[in-house]
Amino acid sequence: MIGDPGIYMEKMSENVQGTKYENFSMDALENAKKRIIDVVGCLISGANAPGNLPVVDIVKNWGGREEATIFIHGGKAPAHNVAMVNSIMARSYDFEAIGAFVEGVDLPSHISVTTVATALALSEAKDVGGKELITALLIGDDIACRILAASDFGFTLGWDGNGTVNSFGAVAVAGRLLGLTKTQMQNAFGILLNQLAGSFQNIWDGSLCFKLPNGLAARNGIFSAELARSGWNGPEDALFSKFGYFNLYTEGCANPEILIKDLGDKYYAEATIKPYPCCRANHAAIDCALDIAHKHEIEVSRIKEVILEVPPRVRHMFVGQPFKIRTTPQIDAAFSLRFCVANVLFRKNISLEHFNEDLIREPEIMDIAEKITVEELPDYEKNKIVASLKVIMEDGHEFYAKVGFAKGDPVHSSLSLEDTKEKFMNNVAFSQAISEKKAKKFLGLAENLETVVKIKELVRLLV
Repeated sequence: MIGDPGIYMEKMSENVQGTKYENFSMDALENAKKRIIDVVGCLISGANAPGNLPVVDIVKNWGGREEATIFIHGGKAPAHNVAMVNSIMARSYDFEAIGAFVEGVDLPSHISVTTVATALALSEAKDVGGKELITALLIGDDIACRILAASDFGFTLGWDGNGTVNSFGAVAVAGRLLGLTKTQMQNAFGILLNQLAGSFQNIWDGSLCFKLPNGLAARNGIFSAELARSGWNGPEDALFSKFGYFNLYTEGCANPEILIKDLGDKYYAEATIKPYPCCRANHAAIDCALDIAHKHEIEVSRIKEVILEVPPRVRHMFVGQPFKIRTTPQIDAAFSLRFCVANVLFRKNISLEHFNEDLIREPEIMDIAEKITVEELPDYEKNKIVASLKVIMEDGHEFYAKVGFAKGDPVHSSLSLEDTKEKFMNNVAFSQAISEKKAKKFLGLAENLETVVKIKELVRLLV
């Protein structure tokens, strides 16, 4: 660590306004557009997911200045509230872009669903174009990814990074679009420190609140930036102070240098487009189940036992719990290894439709899920396998599959732009919330976002 820890926050604050559109590599620009397409597609499919209509009604009833548009449902509200509700809708099926990709390492994160919603809402409110939106988005993504990579963040403390790390990304997006000075930006980060929150208990209990931290991070980021612009000050060092982020919310800052290494030259962002609408921790197991289901004709009623092996961290996460249906079945299913594997073995596929309550409650699914044992992979660090699956039949036949990485992995099997566009159209078909004509026009504009003069051109297609 360099002498004065406060220098990290100072340099990061300075970079928010110092960044120019020309700073970005072509890969970074293309990745930004791909993630915008993906997050908006997930918002379209999630617009009417469980719990979202009450949030939309609450925001509309609050009223206020009509700065930005609530997607799909229509109506305008202050930008911070719109960013919140749009982010919540996009998070609903746990299907959006993920995975902070820093120095070749894929870190668990759900940053884009917050930063994209923040950038879209404020870009509409400030009446700017595509280049300004992309610039603000990539700045916010980079800040959040660097802070995540610097820490020993894990699941053991119970803080959900969607409500902590994401907030730093959102306030950077807002600070850029609101034109904060370096001092104001540093104050905005300090103000934000008072609004970090989010508990993993939401997911353990299958609560609708699992998507709330993403939305609150978007709202709080804008609010903090606006307070700083109005003259409020905050703690000087939101990261390293005695009661700053790293000391309160993480297990320590193991890699502080990443906060400013190549700052202004390299911009980190998420890099994984999800192929399946559920927790990423389930995806390698799904790949194994798809391999077996597509290669063999399995009579599921004659399955005797299923043994799933996953890394220790995954085994002891919420996805490793026994599958049970509680108040919100879609959430119980999306965060369950057992449900996802059972669903694939039964249906030979997995899609958004399979997370509707009537399909989740299929007796055959429950029967298979109860036969699944989840175990830790032996010698996980050595064998480089991330999931293995063995299906044992009543007559003694066994079917086996293993994978070394899940589909969508940013290094080995990333989804292309064409894959992302196909996923977007599938989201539209699932929701039927906008017409195919509008959807295709949106894709055309999003692919050439840097040429869009006013973001309102995109927004009018999403209502």
